[in-house]
Amino acid sequence: MDELQLLKEAGDKTPLVTLAELAPARARLDAVMGAAPAVAPRSQRKRLLWGGAGVVGLAAAITAVIAVAPVDEVAPQAVADPVRVLTEAAASALLAPDVEPRPDQLIYTKTQNPGSVRETWLSVDGEHDGLVKQSQGDFPLPGCINGKAQVVKGDEPLPGQFEKCKPSPSYLRDLPTDPDEMLAYLLKNHSGADGDVNALGKDVASLANERYLRPAARAALFRAAAKVPGLSVVENAKDGIGRLGIGITWPTPAGSTKDAKPTILVFDPKTGVYLGSRGTAVVTRAIVDKIGDHP
Repeated sequence: MDELQLLKEAGDKTPLVTLAELAPARARLDAVMGAAPAVAPRSQRKRLLWGGAGVVGLAAAITAVIAVAPVDEVAPQAVADPVRVLTEAAASALLAPDVEPRPDQLIYTKTQNPGSVRETWLSVDGEHDGLVKQSQGDFPLPGCINGKAQVVKGDEPLPGQFEKCKPSPSYLRDLPTDPDEMLAYLLKNHSGADGDVNALGKDVASLANERYLRPAARAALFRAAAKVPGLSVVENAKDGIGRLGIGITWPTPAGSTKDAKPTILVFDPKTGVYLGSRGTAVVTRAIVDKIGDHP
């Protein structure tokens, strides 16, 4: 059977929880945390052991093994479920303001990694000029109009010289808002080899980092990612600037070297907000009117 078909069938069997289903878990956790006695004799003292994420926000996205045990005993830690972590991330995405940018506007994104800051102003429709600003220098991104774009050498345009192009919009207005349809979109437009789920993880990160997705599409992206088999959780993951969060990763392809590093998406443990990937931190994103504008 085709590997992509296997991937799709496995994803279809992965159940997603709803916010209503998460609510009882939140309530139980809040009740337990609020019920602990202030002081007790050592022989009677109990402790609540909670491994993995913080007790707020993504705590509801954890398949928890919560153990009450004597203080001198070792209790099992919580086990994080990647599907529920991504479901919480999707719920968080839906809370963002739903704004549709104008075609003539730009999506400003500031990302960071150790020792480097990158700022981009990307055309909403791909037909207007944009700019990438980073430590290596500024890189103009000429708009693509009628299949032609200005030729640039270094950071200087070459007057009268044009090259063939296709618009590369930073706002993908037709992205699916249904998780199954989003998964089909990812599989159809994937990078890497067929069946390479780590490459699929990179595609998810690319869309989440410097492309503008409205809340419903962004939520569908994370829910679609949750349908990919082989996901695992990375406890205490860090993004590109060291912010601590819960990481979700995909397996590296068969035959990869020992040095191969899988894609890790990092989410805030309290809010579920996407922070970035292992090598890149998304610091700021905004809709602006012209190159150089900041939020």
